[in-house]
Amino acid sequence: MSPKPVLEISGLHIERGHTVILRGVDWTVRPGEHWVILGPNGSGKTSLLKALTGFLSPTSGEFAVLGQRYGASDWRELRRHVGVVTSAFAAAIPPAEVALETVMSGKFAQLDLWAPVSAADRRAALRLLRDVGAAKIAEREWLYLSQGERQRVLIARALMARPRLLILDEPCAGLDPVAREHFLSVVQGLAVRRDRSAPAIVLVTHHVEEIMPAFTHALLLRNGGVVAAGEIERVLVGTKLAETFAAPMKLRRVDGRWQLRLLRT
Repeated sequence: MSPKPVLEISGLHIERGHTVILRGVDWTVRPGEHWVILGPNGSGKTSLLKALTGFLSPTSGEFAVLGQRYGASDWRELRRHVGVVTSAFAAAIPPAEVALETVMSGKFAQLDLWAPVSAADRRAALRLLRDVGAAKIAEREWLYLSQGERQRVLIARALMARPRLLILDEPCAGLDPVAREHFLSVVQGLAVRRDRSAPAIVLVTHHVEEIMPAFTHALLLRNGGVVAAGEIERVLVGTKLAETFAAPMKLRRVDGRWQLRLLRT
């Protein structure tokens, strides 16, 4: 018997007023798969993530996360098992909160830690900071962390609850090239793990250069609909990307990393 999908979406449709945000999205993520979501601004990437985390209600269609069907489960509890890294969290983290506390807040799906923590929680948080190369900033306040350091802290925070699904929402936005490569190496390390506790990863990005070799599948969105979805070698090709971004382009892969060049029209 095959394991249940980590994520299963059928006919997801979201409208607000006269605006169609998502139209008939079908998408399944299975254990061991790592997906990248690509699409231009306004394609529905952020809205899809908001729906999956229970912050945007669908107009029609069905979806389930970790076997829990939307509308029949407590989404507040479910969020504790889904790790999310997004710059949207930054404004809600107190400037004086130290990195170690920010990481521990992930166990409780909180921002601005208030729940009581144990010595075991502190040890686990410190281990995660060490895993992402940020142990030396454990006692540094959020206000004094660089953007690259903040992203490492947020990925450690997302892993604190041992999630089965890890969502990275444009995690490299604002990073300089060196910080970006350091962060992506952490993502690659997570993606190649083979232990049972390793999460499925969903990366939302505008840039094919950020897709690490361990990613297995791709979902392309345009105007709220799916252009293509499936194994990355089949989906991530120049013709489909040209359709997705409405511009001619050439795509190539060098040493496991993707490179994109726009063609003159």
